[in-house]
Amino acid sequence: MRTIGQHRDEVAALLAPALAQRGAETVAIDTLADGVGAGRGHRVLAAAVTAPVPLPVFDNSQMDGFAVRAAESGRSVRVVDPIPAGAVPVPLAPGTAAPIMTGARIPEGADAVVPVEETAPGAFPAALALAELTVPDGTTTGTFVRTVGSDVRRGAELAPAGAPVTPALLGTLAAAGIDVVDVVRSVRVLVVSTGSELADGGDRGDGHGGSGATIRDANGVALRAALAEVGAAARTVRLTDDVDAFLPALEDAVGEWADLVLTTGGISAGAYEVVRQTLEPLGLAVTPVAMQPGGPQALGRLPLAGRRVPVVAFPGNPVSALVSFEVFLRPVLAAVVGAPDRVAQELPAAESATSPVGKHQVRRGTVVDGRVHFVGGPSSHLLGHLAAATHLVHVPVGTDTVEPGDPLTVWSLR
Repeated sequence: MRTIGQHRDEVAALLAPALAQRGAETVAIDTLADGVGAGRGHRVLAAAVTAPVPLPVFDNSQMDGFAVRAAESGRSVRVVDPIPAGAVPVPLAPGTAAPIMTGARIPEGADAVVPVEETAPGAFPAALALAELTVPDGTTTGTFVRTVGSDVRRGAELAPAGAPVTPALLGTLAAAGIDVVDVVRSVRVLVVSTGSELADGGDRGDGHGGSGATIRDANGVALRAALAEVGAAARTVRLTDDVDAFLPALEDAVGEWADLVLTTGGISAGAYEVVRQTLEPLGLAVTPVAMQPGGPQALGRLPLAGRRVPVVAFPGNPVSALVSFEVFLRPVLAAVVGAPDRVAQELPAAESATSPVGKHQVRRGTVVDGRVHFVGGPSSHLLGHLAAATHLVHVPVGTDTVEPGDPLTVWSLR
């Protein structure tokens, strides 16, 4: 039986070639900002981006104040027409000062700004009534002036290839007049929920209003949302336990689209384990892991739809599937797109619990006043308890009992 670390390394090695071979796509920065389409904002640049213009593109005022000549420091000068932001000002004549707003272009002839707070009125619009202004002693060239290129030089690299697309980077691109950018294509994951017991869309899962199936598919929607958090595009499909129909349906869904197939269910030791029965002969390696929940695991690079596609197989119980995602797949995908990893802490337990000594147990929990409280039991079907939890609580291999005060590693989920 593998350890968690061993299996996580195997998942990372399996996915590395497919993740490295993704191409680029050109996307509008407005689309990236809105999070429209695959990725939900977690994207990385496919190529370095350079500035086509300097930033700022013209000298502008850092303050609301008066544009002046530093050489006239200590002198009284006449106040002329104001310069609002967005205006193209006339040159500033010697012996004059122009009221200027933050971000407005510095007029030709001016080289400094006197903040309005240094005037007797102290603020606009009252300061607009001034007829004269005494330029403060010690005013020097460049005072409160944002000069051309002081943020970014023309031709400078705004971000290298592989850099995550952040709000600040998108703002910089927009300021530089860049409308589209090349980003690495999102990882495309086909999520396959298996089991003839899964209800169709119109079935409430109670035997009424549909096929009579007794379980709704929680895994498809939950894993699709989890994948979006780490920048992956996901499609979902439900397949039955019909061994003869499974492989053709799977290959049809994979097509040329999927970089990765993620299955749930069908890999245990039961009589109707369709994933194991169908894909093990193609090279799927069933590799149990010393973890609870999520012990049954499988993976492999399989011939599907005319090419070799990595397949990662999780158990079918919804908590097992989501815990498996958090432990094995999320860290790999998050690292690729620069998404944040789960924040881990070591905190004392608030209550006692038991754990199978030979397995790493992952429990649901909350943290209150710096102490870890368990939410529900360890069973893999308690999805409502996972939804109520704020943390995953790790009880390591070799531990059979947790007592109040014992240190536990927790991962923050929200």
